[in-house]
Amino acid sequence: MPRFPRTSPALRLLGGAALVFGLLPATATAAQADAPSPAAPPEQIDAMQRDLGLTEAEALDLMDAEAQARSTESELRDELGDDFGGAVFDIGTATLTVQVTDADAAGAVRGAGAEPQVVDRGEAGLGAVMDTLDASAGQAGPQVHGWYADTSADTVVITAGAGEGAAAEAFAEAAGVPADAVRVEEEAAAPRPLADIVGGTPYYFEKPDGWYVCSVGFPVEGGYVTAGHCGAAGSTTWQEAPGTTRTGTVAESVFPGQDAAWVRTEPGFAPVPRVSDHSGGTVTVTGSQEAPVGASVCRSGQTTGWHCGTVQAKDQTVNYAEGAVHGLTRTSACAEGGDSGGSWLSGTEAQGVTSGGSGDCTSGGTTYFQPLGPVLSQWDLTLLTG
Repeated sequence: MPRFPRTSPALRLLGGAALVFGLLPATATAAQADAPSPAAPPEQIDAMQRDLGLTEAEALDLMDAEAQARSTESELRDELGDDFGGAVFDIGTATLTVQVTDADAAGAVRGAGAEPQVVDRGEAGLGAVMDTLDASAGQAGPQVHGWYADTSADTVVITAGAGEGAAAEAFAEAAGVPADAVRVEEEAAAPRPLADIVGGTPYYFEKPDGWYVCSVGFPVEGGYVTAGHCGAAGSTTWQEAPGTTRTGTVAESVFPGQDAAWVRTEPGFAPVPRVSDHSGGTVTVTGSQEAPVGASVCRSGQTTGWHCGTVQAKDQTVNYAEGAVHGLTRTSACAEGGDSGGSWLSGTEAQGVTSGGSGDCTSGGTTYFQPLGPVLSQWDLTLLTG
């Protein structure tokens, strides 16, 4: 299963986003939850039309509907407490379905304007299944690509290579997971890291086998967040390869387990609350409210620019060759080598940073991102917003 920087033939991390904070403005979009979405950059709207089959008006309407869905999900999660079982947004009907583990909670869901779905396990029950599988991740084997919670089906999905479904079933059984708690799905390609060695835009870093390029995620006070596979803690980031202009130092980095890092920038490279649109402009980040499953998301990466898709699942474990990474979000958007670490947005709300995936932006594929919230909280970072 690949990740995304650029060079290893076996693994390719999506790690090539340019980091020139003081020199190149960063642009990303994220929509506010309690108000209509701010004006989106033309490039993002174009990407939504191309990748999601929408008109410009439909794309703008969808962003507004998803902003409301994010707010509704957040409110119901707080109100329902243990009865909250998950949420899924339908991009076709703009309907938010909220899973509940107690039928008596359905009325509150309807009152908030969402559709209730009564389930047995919900997020907590599925989380317990995920924890059991995660504890046995070392025994998964390369045939098993990963696993994630599907709250709408109230089951955990284990993905495996074509013809390798039996290996996934054997893994679940050996882990001690009940057969009725999982569903096995086969897929043609394994996720791979995108970490290509390329010339061009900044944030470069060096490994023993050469130079790599990754994408900046989101600016925070003192630096920016990115993917953990885009450099070990204490390593140096550069404006070019081979490095002559030092731009920062990786302050913290975790990979595998997570795919999270943050870079402390050098004086003269000032973080700003924007993400590049790859057309000479920028988009201002306004917050970090999480989008529900089913919502559209768009990502910005130095290799392939803007691309959009939908959130397919949250809390996925991805079994990369270097080890399992837990808690990733699965999407239908594409990405390629050098896109690793790049920004994911729902409207103008920051969602996470690119980890890895399978496929490419010619044939399409599946891409995973590390959610932003845990990265900010574990290192007490403050997201810059405008």
